[in-house]
Amino acid sequence: MYSPDAPRLIAHLDMDAFYASVELLRYPELRGLPVVIGGARRHQPALVPDVTRRFCRLRDYTGRGVITTSTYEARALGVFSAMGTMKAAALAPDAVLLPVDFDEYRKYSRLFKAAVREIAPCVEDRGIDEIYVDLSELPGVHDDAGRAIGLRLKQAVKDATGLTCSIGITPNKLLSKLCSELDKPDGLTLLGFADIPARIWPLAARKVNGIGPKASEKLAGLGLHTIGDIAAADPVFLVEHFGANYGRWLHEASHGRDAREVVTYSEPVSISRETTFERDLHAVRDRATLSAIFTELCVELAGDLARKGYASKTIGIKLRFDDFKSVTRDLTLPAHTLDARTIRRAAGECLKRVDLTRRLRLLGVRAGALARLRDLVAPLAPEPAAAPRAEEPSARYGLPLFDLHGAD
Repeated sequence: MYSPDAPRLIAHLDMDAFYASVELLRYPELRGLPVVIGGARRHQPALVPDVTRRFCRLRDYTGRGVITTSTYEARALGVFSAMGTMKAAALAPDAVLLPVDFDEYRKYSRLFKAAVREIAPCVEDRGIDEIYVDLSELPGVHDDAGRAIGLRLKQAVKDATGLTCSIGITPNKLLSKLCSELDKPDGLTLLGFADIPARIWPLAARKVNGIGPKASEKLAGLGLHTIGDIAAADPVFLVEHFGANYGRWLHEASHGRDAREVVTYSEPVSISRETTFERDLHAVRDRATLSAIFTELCVELAGDLARKGYASKTIGIKLRFDDFKSVTRDLTLPAHTLDARTIRRAAGECLKRVDLTRRLRLLGVRAGALARLRDLVAPLAPEPAAAPRAEEPSARYGLPLFDLHGAD
């Protein structure tokens, strides 16, 4: 537990261009080239007769997908995550386009996290490619502000995965997340409170985790562009413009103050699967395609629940239409489940409560009201004594997946 008499050392470890780097392990011939991750299955590399691979290029892409990530060489050309793939193609037509492989990324995520826990067990999982680590109680860590242990963590990750990571080590989570970005890729950044004016205050305000686009725009309208600008602002001024809670937080954050603990475990609120289509799909004319996608999402969601040891009592759907409007619907079940058939049936009932006149661009399925299997008296699993396994719904399953009423 943190106290003023026992200074903390918190690390934020962020894998470097994680998805792209995993793909480069599989395709080492692409190292040093601009590579973009975000293609579909049809963009899988093909073997040609001379036993080399033929890769898809961005110039040949058609559709309206979004970039998941890119190598640093592609970023140098202006291609970044969340960018439309067609826009990326205009910026870097010769960049290689690869499909997303989440199973492979999850495997490497487990590997790097296990390697870190062997050295420093107090770990907060923040996503597939980043973690916080409390180093405060490790022997000798304060002798060099965490440098030796930081280098050891980086080497352990490299040995376990073949990948590089960047680490920021500071007195708290807020500063460590900022610092892990400062010397990417393969960086190790140490920072104390005395270093904040020189290294943190010149950064753009939006670099702070918690200052989003709207807040950043409002700050800029008030003449506050950098973290240092916020730090120099009167706290009363910040409260007047942003409210008591957020205004006070802006003042504290800009001075690098953050007392949050590293949380080693937290229950998920929900688990979901969703997909964005390469073209808008119609509930009637593309019914077969939508049905197959819908089934796959439900099976994958059931698999996620089984793998993580949860069952759900509330099943929901998310739809986004061609006009970018989104709707959600939920259904509460009489008992918890992790069965794919039950999930599909409940999600199908939710679909029947939506006007499907407009074309669809996104479909998602969500499991909420989660409970751990071990906490349930009688979890709805096929084999209670064995590890839960998700099964695809039978082909005989006949529930109408997309209501014909009101669709044309």
